[in-house]
Amino acid sequence: MEKWWKEQAVYQIYPMSYCDSNGDGMGDIPGIISKLPYIKSLGVGILWLSPVYRSPGEDNGYDISDYCDIDPKFGTLSDMDELIQKANALGLRIVMDLVINHTSDQHEWFQKSRRREAPYEDFYIWRDGNGKRPPNNWTSFFGGRAWAFDEVRGQWYLHLFAKGQPDLNYRNPAVIDAVERVMDFWLARGVSGFRCDVINLLWKDSLKNGFPKGALVGSEYYIGRPGCHELLQRFRREVLSRYDCFTVGETVLVSTKKARELTDPNRGELDMVFSFEHMNADCFLVKWLPRKFKTQRLFRSLIKWQKKLPWNAVYLENHDQPRSVSRFGDDSPASAKAMLTLLLTLRGTPFVYQGEELGMTNFDFTSMDDIQDVESKNMVPTLKKLGLNDRRIFERMRKASRDNARTPMQWTPGPEGGFTTGTPWIKVNGNHVTINAETEEQDPDSVLNWFRTLMAYRNGSDVLKQGRFRLISREKDWIKIERRLGDERVIVAVNWSPKPVKLPLVGYPVLSTHGTQKLDCQLQPWEAVLIEEK
Repeated sequence: MEKWWKEQAVYQIYPMSYCDSNGDGMGDIPGIISKLPYIKSLGVGILWLSPVYRSPGEDNGYDISDYCDIDPKFGTLSDMDELIQKANALGLRIVMDLVINHTSDQHEWFQKSRRREAPYEDFYIWRDGNGKRPPNNWTSFFGGRAWAFDEVRGQWYLHLFAKGQPDLNYRNPAVIDAVERVMDFWLARGVSGFRCDVINLLWKDSLKNGFPKGALVGSEYYIGRPGCHELLQRFRREVLSRYDCFTVGETVLVSTKKARELTDPNRGELDMVFSFEHMNADCFLVKWLPRKFKTQRLFRSLIKWQKKLPWNAVYLENHDQPRSVSRFGDDSPASAKAMLTLLLTLRGTPFVYQGEELGMTNFDFTSMDDIQDVESKNMVPTLKKLGLNDRRIFERMRKASRDNARTPMQWTPGPEGGFTTGTPWIKVNGNHVTINAETEEQDPDSVLNWFRTLMAYRNGSDVLKQGRFRLISREKDWIKIERRLGDERVIVAVNWSPKPVKLPLVGYPVLSTHGTQKLDCQLQPWEAVLIEEK
């Protein structure tokens, strides 16, 4: 029998932007609870929550000041217990974000470490500088140097991300013990696993100067090092193996070879990983260095990972990426349906981000004043150094900022999209008057109803949940794949373009985004079909 996490689809919720229950402009846990019937109706089986822990909010919750409590803006620990209980009663499992490469600089551990209080003196990576210069030349993922000087301690600390996110020191066994207690705390409360944030960065081999070329100076000393594998094996052995849970790792710059190592059941590390290679279909390694989107780049990467890994975490967008319908499509409902079709028929566990089931698009902000994202703001000096003026910088934000995925969930065509009765923490997209759950509920041809139809088919199809993957053919703008289990197979064909395409395809589809008329070797613009053969 397959593991339960191979049978279900995952629905990611960004709590700040999902549903506000008390009118303060911030999404919260009671708001999520109120939407559980809607989530259940989608056909998904797992909810992944982005962080709801206590946090000063420098990186929207990914800077955690207390791992074992809920931030008051989201509710209480009792609210979280209620969410777990009510979700479980509906057959929905909860997965939480595990952010353990770094904490907030407001965490008790850091505050005591900066004062050299036992046993926290070495919980973080502290070093003396070179005169007034930092200990080495490493750069941060968010731009600028990866070191900050602390006046209290009189030393520099490493932060691979924002200044308020100091990296933990995993050479200290007490840090490992503390992190394992955090995992135990939540698993014992009933969560079913973790999405592990930047999990392949935990172990730093050395603090030598990095090779001075490239976007991430120093990364050769901390991405996917052997010590990280040992840590993950220990977490599995000491904690995770005692629960019916799963882990999916956000793994930076991971190759298929490294991904196979991380997910090999015999090694006992992670169950799945998120790869990022297909996110390079419109950029050079990082989204801030754009190039023209090419469908073939996207197809090649997806196919490569389907062939190289026995099981994939399949996704097209999340809280860190722009909206896929704007990035890889043309903002139309038809392109949203086509993309969802491929997403839900590839081999692996599909991850769907809130609003993706509606075809939500990138933001419609008009100036940098609307931007909230710390990563985006920190990238401005770097983009200026690359010669971009203010206009071009904002155009880059419109296409790449994480705020694209963080605008509030669009529930109704009414004020603030039904997200809040107050003033939202970040602007609601103006197109909520047409793209919203309430309106799409009433439209049988909507993206939402296509998603539900497709999920119902997937949930009833052992071929799609368990079957082998085979590429039949692909061309510039279309792809045809086969999923097979025993003598049964499902053929999936997707036209990833706004123009009709001809391809070898005959028969009657069981599902089509354009209706189930007999095929004549032609797919209409953005049409996707499934043909079942027994």
